[in-house]
Amino acid sequence: MMINILAAFFIFFGLVFFIIGSIGLLRLPDLYSRLHALTKIDNLGLGLLLIGLVLFSADLIIAIKLFLVWFLVLASSAISSHLIAQRARRKERGIWKI
Repeated sequence: MMINILAAFFIFFGLVFFIIGSIGLLRLPDLYSRLHALTKIDNLGLGLLLIGLVLFSADLIIAIKLFLVWFLVLASSAISSHLIAQRARRKERGIWKI
């Protein structure tokens, strides 16, 4: 019973971080700030969500697969955001000017 409450807690806060990241994507002024919101906050939200799902599942193989998915998402988001920021810097776009 206590594990289910703890899992629900992690899932809830994971979804809250996803919502905050989505709001950051829509509200932040420039490309670099938006990339920061997407890579940091959404990866934290996914980590919390996966911890909650691991607590719900009782199987070790499922937990390993979930953490493997999280690792692949972390790696791909870091690489893709770096490539996007590098391209924007070369083209001198994305900087918010007053």
